[in-house]
Amino acid sequence: MTIEFTDWPQDRAQRYRDAGYWIDQPLTEILHSRCQAQPQALAIICGERRFTYGELDTLSSILASRLAEQGLGQGDTALVQLPNVAEFYIVLFALLKAGIVPLNALFSHRRLELTAYAKQIVPKLLIASREHEVFRDDAYVQAFAEVGAAPAVTLLLGESDPAASLAHWIETPGSQPVAYAPTAADQVALFQLSGGSTGIPKLIPRTHNDYHYNARACADVCALNAHTRFLCAVPAAHNFLLSSPGALGVFHAGGCVVMAASPEPLSCFALVEQHEVNTVALVPSAVALWLQAAPAHRDKLQSLAYLQVGGAVFADSLARQVPGVLGCQLQQVFGMAEGLINYTRLDDSDEQIFTTQGRPVSPDDEIKIVDEQGVPVAPGEPGMLATRGPYTFCGYYKAPEQNASAFDAEGFYYSGDLVVLTPSGDLRVVGRIKDQINRGGEKVASEEIENLLVLHPEVTHAGLVAMPDEALGEKSCAFVVSRNPSLKAPALRRHLMELGIAEYKLPDRIRLIEAMPLTAVGKIDKKQLRHLVSVENTRTWLQTRLRQLIEDSEELDPEENLIFYGLDSLQVMKLAAELKARGIEVSFEELASTPTLASWWALVEARQKAA
Repeated sequence: MTIEFTDWPQDRAQRYRDAGYWIDQPLTEILHSRCQAQPQALAIICGERRFTYGELDTLSSILASRLAEQGLGQGDTALVQLPNVAEFYIVLFALLKAGIVPLNALFSHRRLELTAYAKQIVPKLLIASREHEVFRDDAYVQAFAEVGAAPAVTLLLGESDPAASLAHWIETPGSQPVAYAPTAADQVALFQLSGGSTGIPKLIPRTHNDYHYNARACADVCALNAHTRFLCAVPAAHNFLLSSPGALGVFHAGGCVVMAASPEPLSCFALVEQHEVNTVALVPSAVALWLQAAPAHRDKLQSLAYLQVGGAVFADSLARQVPGVLGCQLQQVFGMAEGLINYTRLDDSDEQIFTTQGRPVSPDDEIKIVDEQGVPVAPGEPGMLATRGPYTFCGYYKAPEQNASAFDAEGFYYSGDLVVLTPSGDLRVVGRIKDQINRGGEKVASEEIENLLVLHPEVTHAGLVAMPDEALGEKSCAFVVSRNPSLKAPALRRHLMELGIAEYKLPDRIRLIEAMPLTAVGKIDKKQLRHLVSVENTRTWLQTRLRQLIEDSEELDPEENLIFYGLDSLQVMKLAAELKARGIEVSFEELASTPTLASWWALVEARQKAA
């Protein structure tokens, strides 16, 4: 029995085999080959614990055998949620060896997400941590049963009862070894999670062949080798940290993964120094924190050679700081759990590295950039990204409607990204088509949050849009129409938390409005909501900037002439130039003719609306 999925057309599959991309070996071969070549080499450092490749192989085999003893194997699925600990990889290889297909949930996911995943895959096995709020008591049993997904076997990290203790099952062999085997190389190895725009992420079946090549190709582009010490500080379950090149790429190259609980700078800097880490992969929001903290701790980062940044668009202004502040080489990454991975190369020019998201890692990655009618756009013009290739999937799991809209007749997958092809052949990401917020690499589906907000008894309408943020790339802003004009933002966030959503999905900003703007066909006018965000952000920026320029500006009266606060002509010229740099076309003469904050707000809003 195998997991159903949409396979590659035979002609393309044969082409990928002929080119050597697909080698018809299971992902377990990554570990097996390392054990043959260097069984005593360090594979994982986790706190005070060390695991060689031989030990990783032995422990994962014990767990695989014990799971097989329970009748689990090919055709079964597992829901796994573990923090950044060595057990994550022990469990992963055990499941791959036993032919059990895992879905690795992020540790930030809560009851709502976990039960939705369980409903989709109906797992026979659940592996989680007592440290997580959902599993601190046994109420989760009923929650899973209510969605028709009660696992046959549950193993918990931190559980005291040996019968359900993950640690006990890993360390204690069964009464007798039981045979097990991975699924075939052209079958599903694991599920990844999409950054869905319609609520709970869709599931992405990844086969051994395509995922193995994904990790190998990225490892080659990033020049990983047996001397690589890779810091895993972003959630290990992320596709970025698992296979792009991530831990699987490091294991393929014979390097060592150093586990970090989070990307918090000071604790990570200590790990870099202690273990001579030379490579790290981070999302832009984490890099921003590292850049702030690094100047006072530069001596701890002497071994750091490479920084891979992905998960969200990395601002040029931050990218340019990396070599000087962190003392390492930057590689930008633009990838997706569905497949296509782009990297800047180690020998690219500074401008390519700082201002683009690189180019595909495989010679057989096919991309096209098209307009809304599917016509290719001119070079340098923004368009929708479509792709297919040897590690880009061919369909979401049991989702025919979504697949019909996500793929064209030629099998190209439309990611929802707006990109520009630069003269150097690199991609620059300029936006998204999907109704989704990319918050520091974590994807938030607007529709999901809107549907949950209107469950509040005092909310009649809700709309969620992205707003720009230098550190995170994007934050979320919720516009809410309420029956109660005194409804406060904390009450709405409390309502969302009580529904069991992940904390990163909470709106960063909540604004109550009298009426929801609608399009001609009665849908929420997201363009108008984004305009409201832009106007508010500009108002806030303008007021803050004036306070920086004016000495006596504690209480700025919007109707008072700013000259009487001490603002001079040179400062007005500077403001006009700064507004122009923000894309707002106003002249010095226009500002000088009506020098009040209220007039400037009105002028700027009119220009933004016109634009």
